[in-house]
Amino acid sequence: MAGLYDKQAAIYLDARPRYPSEWFSMLASLTPDHSLAWDAGTGNGQAAIDVSDHYKQVIATDISEEQLKHAIKHPQVQYFHSPSSMSEDELVNLVGGENSVDLVIAATAVHWFDLEKFYPVVKRVLKKPGGVVAVWSYNIIQVIPEMDLLLKKLYENTFPFQNPKAMYAYECYKTLPFPFESVGVGCEGQPLELDMPREMSFERLLKLLSSASAVNTAKEQGVNLLSEEFVKELENAWGGAEFRTVNFRSYMLAGKVNSLLQK
Repeated sequence: MAGLYDKQAAIYLDARPRYPSEWFSMLASLTPDHSLAWDAGTGNGQAAIDVSDHYKQVIATDISEEQLKHAIKHPQVQYFHSPSSMSEDELVNLVGGENSVDLVIAATAVHWFDLEKFYPVVKRVLKKPGGVVAVWSYNIIQVIPEMDLLLKKLYENTFPFQNPKAMYAYECYKTLPFPFESVGVGCEGQPLELDMPREMSFERLLKLLSSASAVNTAKEQGVNLLSEEFVKELENAWGGAEFRTVNFRSYMLAGKVNSLLQK
């Protein structure tokens, strides 16, 4: 899975939107302790940096070494490569050991994971009681009606090139297995729906679209989903505005380990 994001790692940092600070404040309010957090699938570290505002230490891991080369440096964040060959015990030890982590997050990432490996690690490293795991993603980009129609067309054109695991995200995490007890932020089958409005230029939006894994997979197979003609259609629909509000429809699940039922 690392290869999907290795090639666009250099533009990923500039292209992807930062998550609202209010999300991290909300999650921090759910954990009684704020010593250690784990950002799984950290990518460029944008979520890890925001988590560090609330937790003394953040362990940030990713399967992609190329992504980690572009990660944002911060004194409270430690980045580690976590290849798929790493065993469950090795990953538990890397993160901090059994019953050590206050908050685990996976920001627009968990749908790529081997859930049968990831969830047991989460259950082992989370503090019991008190630890919380939160996962979220976004999949619908809204601008103005004229552009939304074109973005919907692009969205549908990516389907033949999507990795099957990405369908969890395209289905708004409603089908994502999430074997944790709800803490009031969504639950399995019913994620919390959130808006993430961001002011963006057309150039940045285009860079974001070009960083999508399915767009790059299509290009490798000889199909340019962002052809010069289609980009011109997008630009015309955008109009002459330097910036527009782009809303990312987002979906979040948060839970805890029921120490009596889940081991």
